[in-house]
Amino acid sequence: MLRVSTVALLVFLSACGKNTPPPDTSSTTPLSVAATTSQPALPAPSEAAPAPKTPQPWTAKTVPLPVGTGPAFFDYIACDRATDRVFVPNARDVGALDVYDVAAATFTRVGGFKTREQDNKGRKRTLGPSSVTVGDGVVYVGNRATSEVCAVNAKTLRVGACLKLSAAIDGIAYVASAKEVWVTTPQTQSLAVLDASKPASLSSKATIKLPGEPEGFAVDESRGLFYTNLEDKDRSLVIDVKTHAVKSSWNPGCGEEGPRGVALDAARQFLFVACTDHLQVLDAAHAGAALGKLEMGTGVDNIDYLEGQHLLYVAAGQAARLTLARVDDRGQLAVVETAPTADRARNAVTDAKGNAYLIDPKGPELLVFPAHPM
Repeated sequence: MLRVSTVALLVFLSACGKNTPPPDTSSTTPLSVAATTSQPALPAPSEAAPAPKTPQPWTAKTVPLPVGTGPAFFDYIACDRATDRVFVPNARDVGALDVYDVAAATFTRVGGFKTREQDNKGRKRTLGPSSVTVGDGVVYVGNRATSEVCAVNAKTLRVGACLKLSAAIDGIAYVASAKEVWVTTPQTQSLAVLDASKPASLSSKATIKLPGEPEGFAVDESRGLFYTNLEDKDRSLVIDVKTHAVKSSWNPGCGEEGPRGVALDAARQFLFVACTDHLQVLDAAHAGAALGKLEMGTGVDNIDYLEGQHLLYVAAGQAARLTLARVDDRGQLAVVETAPTADRARNAVTDAKGNAYLIDPKGPELLVFPAHPM
């Protein structure tokens, strides 16, 4: 555009310059002076800075459990990260396994489990399905009322064969590398090892005697190790999956209340031990040396860990609080966020995306926390 205007001006001057008399400048202002007296340009209005975003509170949505009456006691729940389903053993007055589909946000009830009432210090408590673990195409449900472990087809959700044990069942864990189900039986200070080579039909395989009451579990599949605590001895044990021998016994420093849940960072060999009011990190590669420690509030039981994001999910039942903590490469813990939950809501689990789930037993309802944006 500049080049065209310049050419036009030159053409105009060449055409009119010789035949047009020069202008009378006696009463006019020279162009150079006129240019210096022009008004300065006003500055462009500045754009307003965007208002800072207000961080949204990390809160749960609630999903009522299928029909039933009164408050309930819930112990272990499990999340199948491959299918995005949460399995909730329900020992209310129905004896069921409630299956929550994350995508549909709906429950499917699997009934037919036996229950029984037990007097607990003058208060009646219903025993029934109380623990669950996800196997190979099968979900295994531990029933505290009957001391049975029952196989449920993961696709059809039909209850199959049940295996009765000689001791009361607490937690159960599927050990994929050995095709076994390991069951903590604290009353007899032992672990029951069940053969799951035929997934729908369990059979007894071995009993591992321990010097205390096992509580909690974690499995290192690549190294063939099973971790559990001794609640009454304040110890954390490392057990060889093949030989069933106790390889190591470490002191997590939980005190008189003893340790509860266990989780594992297999890649960095960090063992996370839940004490009743705090979390302790042990260095599994160096004889269980104490690393990070973090207060979590009272009423901590089982815990869950999302290894890909180095995030721990810890629900304190008495403090009614869920804590999300990050673990660095030195085994140190830092709180990412905390959120209020409900009285006695404990044993949170997480899916592959970082959504967290735990049960409000008084609702009773499922509390669903979205993955934290961080």
